[in-house]
Amino acid sequence: MLWFAAGAQIMPLLVGLISSDGAWWAFAPPGACAVLAAAGFVRLPAAMTTPLDSLRRREGFLAVVLGWLIIVFITAVSYRLSGAFESFAECFFESMSGYTTMGATVANDIEALPTSVLFMRSQSHWIGGMGIIVLTVAILPELAVGGMQLFAAESTGLDAEKLAPRISATARRLWVIYVGITLAETLLLVVAGMSVFDAVNHAMSTIATGGFSTKNASIAAYDSLAIELIVLVFMFFAGISFTLQFRVFVNRNARPLLKNPEVRLYTALTLGAIVLLTIDTLARGPFDNLFVALRQASFQAVAIITTTGFGTADFDLWPELSRLVLVLLMFVGGCAGSTAGGFKVVRFYVVMEYAFVQLRRLVRPRLVQPLQLGERSISRETTEAILGFFLLYFIVLVACSLAMTALGLDIVSGTTASISALNSIGPGLGSVGAAENFDAVPEAGLYVLSFAMLLGRLEIYTVLVLFTRHFWRRG
Repeated sequence: MLWFAAGAQIMPLLVGLISSDGAWWAFAPPGACAVLAAAGFVRLPAAMTTPLDSLRRREGFLAVVLGWLIIVFITAVSYRLSGAFESFAECFFESMSGYTTMGATVANDIEALPTSVLFMRSQSHWIGGMGIIVLTVAILPELAVGGMQLFAAESTGLDAEKLAPRISATARRLWVIYVGITLAETLLLVVAGMSVFDAVNHAMSTIATGGFSTKNASIAAYDSLAIELIVLVFMFFAGISFTLQFRVFVNRNARPLLKNPEVRLYTALTLGAIVLLTIDTLARGPFDNLFVALRQASFQAVAIITTTGFGTADFDLWPELSRLVLVLLMFVGGCAGSTAGGFKVVRFYVVMEYAFVQLRRLVRPRLVQPLQLGERSISRETTEAILGFFLLYFIVLVACSLAMTALGLDIVSGTTASISALNSIGPGLGSVGAAENFDAVPEAGLYVLSFAMLLGRLEIYTVLVLFTRHFWRRG
């Protein structure tokens, strides 16, 4: 991971050199330190290291969390050296927001940031997005985190106890489609009128469902229907399992995508939200034109359910029903195996199915009806894991909301900031709304939200298990 963190500093450094932004040098010292540290670990005696091919559950949890924190810290140091942000708390928040693909910022004037920093922000999304895909389809299923075994990609022949073969195989398969989609969107955005630099940044941000933009007004700055449609389509597909998309691409058959129950529910929720938002904003304002209302509702519904957070309008000014719909979409999130955050559509599906089964059992107490996900039966262990995750998810959300309001934020801003951080959304409501940023959040609050981002992105259990006594006991 240290080698990887060092490598991540190279492209921003080159971009800064080419653009002569004066901040390029800030990426050299942290990168050099990471290289030296990595070289030191390489020279450790074999007895003091764990070979990657024998990485098991306990080491897996620790490696995931430490790996994420290392790259976040190194990038935060680069930001601090660049002078782009005022304090290390802001730098750490911005870095964590990038790698967890939250997309919230503390920058008051994004367009005034050095080009190297702008590129690093988008690149952190892109790297974090790929890491999240590998994490959710290859690592967490093997660690049985929060019912993630339900989302496991097919891995015939792999040792269930060893993570490295699965990680390697999954990364190779998904790297092709991830890079390909990024390049395709970049090309289309350039054709639609974006500069090459802006197109690359927005493509990296979109595929990772991140939300960082090179413009203060986000996508609204371009006032282009073509650009909005391109970003909307790529956001929507970024919210669908990349493993499923890879299978469709390889087999040249869209049937698995069309018949997948999670994708169908994801599509239905998105379309339903678009209809509700269009009707509400047309009936109660701020729009008086059907096309404009449909255009804004479509973009914001997709941006929120995929947890990308790009903006074309200040939805904090929309009617109460519209804002409630958007907050509910924040909870749902995208599909498992995608770069989207949130609770995940498939978990929502399982919880609802479980609730309906319990209702039927009130009338027929002896009813035995296993939960189904399409043609697959969901085991009791997986169901319990998802229900446990559901409970813990809301406990963490309440704790974070209490902390943010205790630190001075009003209840709407504090709660939606917590929802946004835990679900990797970006904007919230109130003082952290779509037209605002997180600059008003105190430094202690930035660290609280950074921890919430890490919890949400690593599926909560992965982080919290490190704070238990049982994790550190031998045997």
